[in-house]
Amino acid sequence: MEQICVVTTVVDARAVADVLAAAAVAGRLAACAQVGGQVDSTYWWRSGVETSTEWSVQFKTAPDRAGALVDQIRATHPYDVPEILVTRVESGNPAYAAWVHESTRT
Repeated sequence: MEQICVVTTVVDARAVADVLAAAAVAGRLAACAQVGGQVDSTYWWRSGVETSTEWSVQFKTAPDRAGALVDQIRATHPYDVPEILVTRVESGNPAYAAWVHESTRT
């Protein structure tokens, strides 16, 4: 099985999540991107506890495209310090992993 990575982030608006998802797929940095429903996040920021509603985005990509995807998300993300996490998938459907790999080639 070809390995794949799942890259996740959160943003403050559905429209922003949709733009990040579309840009990553159009640029062949991700095979697909899923925008999840609203989540409430509580976090430490600037000397205090903050709570806000955010939208999650999960990108599926090949390991050799993950760095470029992270760079693109970082460059266009509206937050000063965006959450961008990369997770390598240990196992899964080999046909899906092959599709992800093929879909991230230019």
